[in-house]
This record gives sequence, C-alpha cells and structure tokens, in this order.
Amino acid sequence: MIKQKLKTFALFALLTLIFVGMGYYLGSATNPYMGMGIFLAFAVVMNLFVYFFSDKLALRAYRARIIEEHENPYLYGIVREVIQMTEMPMPKVAIIPLDTPNAFATGRNPKHAVVAVTEGILRLLDRDELKGVIAHEIAHIKNRDILITTVAATIAGALAFFFRLFLWSSFFRSDRNILAFLAVAAIAAIGAFLIKMAISRTREYLADETGARLIGNPMALARALEKLEYGNSRRPINRGNPATSSLFIVNPFRGKSLESLFSTHPPIEKRIQRLYQM
Repeated sequence: MIKQKLKTFALFALLTLIFVGMGYYLGSATNPYMGMGIFLAFAVVMNLFVYFFSDKLALRAYRARIIEEHENPYLYGIVREVIQMTEMPMPKVAIIPLDTPNAFATGRNPKHAVVAVTEGILRLLDRDELKGVIAHEIAHIKNRDILITTVAATIAGALAFFFRLFLWSSFFRSDRNILAFLAVAAIAAIGAFLIKMAISRTREYLADETGARLIGNPMALARALEKLEYGNSRRPINRGNPATSSLFIVNPFRGKSLESLFSTHPPIEKRIQRLYQM
C-alpha cells in the first residue's frame, strides 16, 4: 500500500513539473516566469471549480438520483455496513438508471461523498460481491482518490486545452520557433495524458487492496470484477464522456473513442490476480 502511495506521489509531482515547465517554455520568448504564473493560476482556478462541483457534474452526467434509505434498504444497508468499518461519515447513496453493471464514488471529501451504483449492478451481483464493490468505492473516498484523480485529470485536460489553443494561434503567427513550440506542447500534453492514466491505474490497485482488507473478503471483490468486466464488454455505457471512465470501478467505455484505447484501469486479470494473492 505504501508503494502505491509513493508511486502516485511521484507521478503527481512529474505531472505538475510538466505543467509548470510548459508554462516556462511557452513564455520563454517574453517572460518565462510570467508563463509559469499563468499556467499555475489557470490550474488553481480549474482545480477549485472541480473541487467544489465535480460531484454534481458527475451525478448529472449519468442522471444519478440520490435516494433515501426507505427507497432501497438493501443497497443502503450494505453501504452502512461497510462504512461502519471505517471512521468516516455515511456517504449519500445514488442509483444510476443504466443497465450497464458499474459503480463509482464522487465528492470532494468524506463529508461530501456519494456512492453511486447502476441498476444493472444491483441485478447482476450477489450480496457479498456488491459489498466488495461498495468497499472498493468507499476505499476511494478513504484514500482521497477522487480528489487526486480529478486534479490529475484537470491538469492533463488543461495541457490539452493549451495545446489546442496554441495550435490554432500558430496559424496566425510567422515566427521561426513555432514548430518547436508545437512539438513541446504536443509532447507535454501526451505525457500528461499518459501520467494521468498511470495515476488512475495506481489508485485502482490501492482501492482494490484497501476495500478487500476492509471487509476481509478479497474473493468477493475478485468475483465481482470478473462479472463486471464481462457485463461491461457486452453492454457498454451508451452515453457520457469517455474522459470520465476513471470514475468507474471498471471501464464502461469500449471502443468509442481514441481515449478508450488507453485504459485508465489496470488489466482486470492483474487486479483479480492480486486479490487472489491476498
């Protein structure tokens, strides 16, 4: 577990260096430190927005509905049973009106967390398997993964935005260094995207381990992952943005965009193997 956390920290530091370095390089023709400041300010504003509104955006994107205990005492009871194994407050519970079996957690901290599951996962998994999935999602909340992966995605998205902006502006410029600038911007954007995926995969391994230890039943989560992988391959999500795939316990987007070729999740076989070894 410590190894996974150190790996995340190293990747996050590298991602931040790429972002700041991009600002320094693009501002080198005039004032490199001003370029760094602009990039940092842009990142801070974006991260503050995401920090306060990411949960609402995610729930709205998938039409998730917050429920009360009397509406689904079975699901609510499982969430309460798992959360009582921690020292965290009870999260809100939401149901997503999708047949695709999947789940995600969102919220800026444990006091503002939401655990959301699809209608499909409630029909597919037995109680122990669903408990394993809920434990995985609560582990994400416990490990602050939602904030970490959201900030990583925001920085990577900002770099991609700046690259597109610089690409369009290059058509109206004639300086000799334009190709070098474009090359650096492209490499930075692609590198940030790859690091974002690496951070997401690292946090998935950590959530698997934390969740399995929390309920003391790695096999239940392993069985759930097998069923979910099969279910999502046969019935992928037909709406939403593939950029949000890292939210879910398994990737629900299959072959819908270029980004889906680069998975935000570790290979399901490796995740299951690690759980078997536990």
